[in-house]
Amino acid sequence: MTPPPAAETGEQHRRPQPESLRDLFLSFTFLALQGFGGVLAIVQRELVEKKRWMTREEFVEEWAVAQIMPGPNVVNLALMIGGRYFGLKGAVVALAGMLTAPLIVVLLLALLYSHYAGVPQLANALRGMGAVAAGLITATGLKLLSALGKHPLGIPACLALGVASFIGIAILRWPLAWILLGLGSLSCWLTWRKLGGTA
Repeated sequence: MTPPPAAETGEQHRRPQPESLRDLFLSFTFLALQGFGGVLAIVQRELVEKKRWMTREEFVEEWAVAQIMPGPNVVNLALMIGGRYFGLKGAVVALAGMLTAPLIVVLLLALLYSHYAGVPQLANALRGMGAVAAGLITATGLKLLSALGKHPLGIPACLALGVASFIGIAILRWPLAWILLGLGSLSCWLTWRKLGGTA
């Protein structure tokens, strides 16, 4: 996990950050309520572009860590960001912000859906939302592509690893655990070797 801004350079001392636990809770609550169909695009826009709590490079690094940890990616990221600024209290508050309001909304929607599940128009509308969610995730991935320019392996190697991951998961249907262990270990080793070679 990246160290808190306070421990870094003077320029990063001035980087915006959550003003209080209340600000952290409300920010993650607002973020979670926007995340219909997938929250990745919303998280990146809010935390990197609007609030500027993280750089694109930090977001890519911490999102990668959040993905390999057990549990939902965005919940893991919320815990990491809350912990970065306010320690254990911050992690708990960020988690509460991420889950409380959506839980209430989901329970209400579940009650409504149980009454209207048989309506064909509703089923077709929900299928349409899947395409929108896929588009949001693709757009976010393309937007974060520029962060790979600063990666030690360079863009070609990063793209090759990304394409290999896509082929393994989407086409060959290999289990995600194999991809993480295989390609994840390979990318970590290659990066470590590259950094060791330039040190």
